Amino acid sequence: MTAKIAYDEVEVGTELPAQTFPVTRATLVRYAGASGDFNPIHWNERFAVEVGLPDVIAHGMFTMAEAIRVVTDWAGDPAAVVEYGVRFTKPVVVPDDGVGAVVEVSAKVGAKLDDGLVRVDLTATSAGQKVLGMSKAVVRLA
Repeated sequence: MTAKIAYDEVEVGTELPAQTFPVTRATLVRYAGASGDFNPIHWNERFAVEVGLPDVIAHGMFTMAEAIRVVTDWAGDPAAVVEYGVRFTKPVVVPDDGVGAVVEVSAKVGAKLDDGLVRVDLTATSAGQKVLGMSKAVVRLA
């Protein structure tokens, strides 16, 4: 597969389709099983509160992975992402209320680079707070 978006078709400021990602306790348990990260702050409310958190929080790497889906869906090929990095700024708090949390992700082309590459700047929020900072991906377009 290769990216389906052509380099010549995008400009700085091009907005990618925003997406929202629901996160429930069940989501976190499934992610823990897949990743091997069974830290109790991600599933045990009592423990999370004892260590000073407001409630159970989502895995940072899970949040990071959900956010990049906006870019891979837009590009049409996950392999088009050649670089990706974030800073974890706030946790995604996931209450056990049958609803959970929502991560909202928007992105836009921040720069056109050489050799068919673009830098995409992402914004990820949950409960009105930015949960990822300096979130940037470099993507090779067609």
